[in-house]
Amino acid sequence: MKVTIDGHEIEVEPGTTILQAARMIGGESVPPAMCYYSKLEDTGGKCRACLVEVSKGSEADPRPMPKLMASCKTGVMDGMEVKSISSDRVLEARKAVTEFLLINHPLDCPVCDQAGECDLQNLSFQHGISQKRFKEDKRTFEPENIGDNIQLHMNRCILCYRCVKVAEQLTDDRVHGVCGRGDHAQISTYISNAIDNEFSGNMIDVCPVGALTDKTFRFKSRVWFNKPYNAHRNCTKCSGKVTLWMFGEEIQRVTARKDEFHEVEEFICNQCRFDHKEPTDWVIEGPRKFEKFSVINQNNYTRKLDKVVIKTEEHILEGREQDRIKISMKNIPYTEHESKE
Repeated sequence: MKVTIDGHEIEVEPGTTILQAARMIGGESVPPAMCYYSKLEDTGGKCRACLVEVSKGSEADPRPMPKLMASCKTGVMDGMEVKSISSDRVLEARKAVTEFLLINHPLDCPVCDQAGECDLQNLSFQHGISQKRFKEDKRTFEPENIGDNIQLHMNRCILCYRCVKVAEQLTDDRVHGVCGRGDHAQISTYISNAIDNEFSGNMIDVCPVGALTDKTFRFKSRVWFNKPYNAHRNCTKCSGKVTLWMFGEEIQRVTARKDEFHEVEEFICNQCRFDHKEPTDWVIEGPRKFEKFSVINQNNYTRKLDKVVIKTEEHILEGREQDRIKISMKNIPYTEHESKE
């Protein structure tokens, strides 16, 4: 079957969704996705961030679909024509969806460990508005301890259900889920159980916001101050292929490797994620490549022959010192000589 998205035609297999076809094309035509996750079954259809306009239904029935469609749940038909970034209706709808997602989301970016690799930050930058119109009090939840390794910030949650799907499909003993209904819905454990199954750490990697973060990395460093390296080790529970986030010779955190759509390539076990924080525990393969527009690349990388190469540690240390000066608001003496200039 053939489908055209923003003027780009591609041939796909039956059963392919519009979002999957757009990802095959790549570029700006790929709709954002806050709840869909290709590595997990039965995801998508909740956030509405991936809405697209179907201007031609199919070759057999060329009538356009009257409403915008969720690309993660809409299958491709032969001859279908879709508008993503080229449609003003779609851009306005994504702007509205972004505004709705931010209504109850706290402005925690300066202190959130997810800052710099947050899908909601990216969505807000691409489709958000500069000022909010919602003046009422935000919905808030009481802090809840869900274990020794994972920090839950329910106030930041957008109810994408990804963490629930991870627990359902990777473990046999899911102890958390969405409790409550409507405005009272929240991620919680049943009867105050701790989340401690062997693959629970993957909940951190699939979370699109800072609702679930790594306690061992809490307030240690900003992600753009760390150097990501591909590494592996022999592990009997998972593939052992990870990304090490290092500052100097110290491993700040360990995550699963992610693809260009910020999705985990291979899920890893908690032992690899939390228990092996020494460089000698790993075989380091080399620097991890990221898209050039990522904030993680800021001051850490340089472009050379279309490859991303890590700069020296000196640049990161210099950037940290500049940030300390800005944060401390250091007073600079104002001399008579400077005033004359």
